[in-house]
Amino acid sequence: MDTKRCAVDGWVGAIPAPGPRTGTATFVLIVRPADIDALADDAPDTVVACTSGDPRVTHELLNGVLPGEPALLTVDALEVLDTALIPVLREMVLDRYGDYVVIFDPDTDAVPVFTTHGTWVGLADNPDTIATLIDLHERVNGGDA
Repeated sequence: MDTKRCAVDGWVGAIPAPGPRTGTATFVLIVRPADIDALADDAPDTVVACTSGDPRVTHELLNGVLPGEPALLTVDALEVLDTALIPVLREMVLDRYGDYVVIFDPDTDAVPVFTTHGTWVGLADNPDTIATLIDLHERVNGGDA
């Protein structure tokens, strides 16, 4: 894999959590488009689900990021493990349910549900059935997202 250096300006979107492996932390990075002044007022931010295995970054994520407190992190390295095209709709809203991410679309009642690691969980018939779908997924998979 070729290494490419870039700067990403964003903020941690939710309280980080311990990662899937010992010594890791997961977090959501919200990235605002660099040319936001040239875009429409409702231009979407990008939501990036991240995992850190660097002990210094993990320690700061799990101990230094608190609700309502600004977090300033310097990341020494970033490795893109996989990419996917995500359709961007003006009214689409991504929301996080603990270890799960859901996508609300005003044009349909159905709600796609994924783990924060990108694993497909299923399609909830409507927002009221999201918790049931997540509960079923955790029972089948031993509680691990």
